[in-house]
Amino acid sequence: MDGLLREVQITLSSLLVGAWLMMCYDVLRIFRILIRHGSFWVGAEDFIYWLYAGITTFLLLYQENDGSLRWYIIAGTFAGMVIYDRFFSRIYLKLLKKLVEWIRMKLHKIRFRNEEGSEINKTVTSTEKR
Repeated sequence: MDGLLREVQITLSSLLVGAWLMMCYDVLRIFRILIRHGSFWVGAEDFIYWLYAGITTFLLLYQENDGSLRWYIIAGTFAGMVIYDRFFSRIYLKLLKKLVEWIRMKLHKIRFRNEEGSEINKTVTSTEKR
């Protein structure tokens, strides 16, 4: 029974790793919305992401199973990605988009205050010279 419990724990770990990898990809999606760039950079970002995903999956295999390949761990990681994408990704993306909008709004207010302050300084300076 102890072996079965260990296998269930490994499967749950692989599901969580898959969900984590998709959360990271959602952050990359928001980054692409924030800063638009060409297909070369999108390809480079995807390459780096999949390199990270491969290393993370390998580390899971190494830590949980001494590096030996078990297909159910790969399948569990993939299933975690699909489950996250289907049920949680939309919520997480909405939260990230609201956070980005909030940050943009705060930056706009700071920029507006700075521009407004410089206009006041110009007006005060020009009236003092008269």
